[in-house]
Amino acid sequence: MLNDYYRQVSLPAGLLHIYASPSLYEALDYKVLEMANNNLQIPNNQYMSYTPDVHVGVGTCIGTTAVWSMDDGYVSPSIVGSDIGCGMRVHLTNVHRDELKEVKLRRKLVKAIEKVLPVEDHTRGHFSDIRLESIVTKGLHGLPKKYIPDGYTPRKATALTHVERSKFQVDAEVLNRFPDSVWHRSHRQLGTLGNGNHFAEIQAIEIAEENREVAEAWGMFDGQVAVMIHSGSRAWGGSVNQYCSTEIAKLMKRSGLGTADPKLLYAPLSEEAAQTYVELMYSALNYAVVNRHLIAYAIREAGREVFGSKFEMTTLYDLMHNYAWEEKHEGRSCLVHRKGATRALPPGHPDNPQPYRETGHPALIPGSMGTASYIMVGRPGGSDNYYSICHGAGRIRSRSATKRLVTLDEFASSLRVGTDEEIVVNQRSLESILDESPQAYKDVDQIIESVVGAGLAGVVAKCKPLATVKGA
Repeated sequence: MLNDYYRQVSLPAGLLHIYASPSLYEALDYKVLEMANNNLQIPNNQYMSYTPDVHVGVGTCIGTTAVWSMDDGYVSPSIVGSDIGCGMRVHLTNVHRDELKEVKLRRKLVKAIEKVLPVEDHTRGHFSDIRLESIVTKGLHGLPKKYIPDGYTPRKATALTHVERSKFQVDAEVLNRFPDSVWHRSHRQLGTLGNGNHFAEIQAIEIAEENREVAEAWGMFDGQVAVMIHSGSRAWGGSVNQYCSTEIAKLMKRSGLGTADPKLLYAPLSEEAAQTYVELMYSALNYAVVNRHLIAYAIREAGREVFGSKFEMTTLYDLMHNYAWEEKHEGRSCLVHRKGATRALPPGHPDNPQPYRETGHPALIPGSMGTASYIMVGRPGGSDNYYSICHGAGRIRSRSATKRLVTLDEFASSLRVGTDEEIVVNQRSLESILDESPQAYKDVDQIIESVVGAGLAGVVAKCKPLATVKGA
């Protein structure tokens, strides 16, 4: 498939596939090609691509899909990322955006959310009665029943079924590698956002006409208020990454493995250090899914405080964009790495969860702060890219450069501060989150155009922000 939104780039170490419009492609930093060339030096690579939101990361670009065979393949913590299991969750409510027309009411909702959702990084979450070992070994199935309000009511159940994976198999023995301090910190952080680009956002849905039938099958309607959550595995995933990166770096030194980038870490799947990483990575994926679930649980409680007991918030979908796991492609077992890339399966694909087998599952793509987000669905043409699409807008400026180049007035203007259309934020000062302003990111509409133009996925709905809660 060759079109305006796809090109192949021959690098010294191998072939790189890039999905991007001509303008996005022309604007790419040459460093992304350097990083790709280093990544392609990992032996036995079968495939590597960039999505249109690609930008430089540590060891590997964010926006990468990289594939190895399970038979002679490699796993790379660098091509998973430090925030293992970071991803998106969307819940649908029974509230219409007209009910949140008043800025005062949006502020009231944000304050109610702040009461139940800790936003300061050092603040403890509200879930001390949950056993962390149950979470990291059993995922959502390790939660006490009270935290899955619909899980045991089959007709309403979405909490356990409308997720990419509700549980990853983990051998508890491998968890003994972590000291008590890691367990304690990770337990405190359950149900918290974290900082950086993580958020919880109240949005209003606009259904795309070409996919109205799909949207309605998913329970969506025009003007519907939705809750979008972006968070990951917090201290647990960070500890997994730190421990395993050290062990894999030792293995690489002993084995004489490496590239021009000392921060690019990888190991053959046949090695114990690689197997340990995969096992511990799965524990972090379990943590990440539960963390987003608990954030949603807290926001549901806040919604009931503002809108009353009839307020509903059902799970549309939860998926990740930082991981590596085994998939079958054309009958072959592959280890597919996605770092800042979202899986988007088309209708009829057997890996779709049962509720989405016929339609394909929702692919959740956040915009930058103050811009629209998107809900998409995979197309059959996505098989060319192992069904990977973008994961967001993608940074064009570092945090320090954004603070240097973007004014507070520009940021306030993009949030429409002082107007009836103001996107309410929880931070008392915009200065504290200036590095997350829309000016730090690519134009998400161009990113989506590239994905649609390349035939990887289609738009089901555009989600316009009403209020945003950020961690600090």
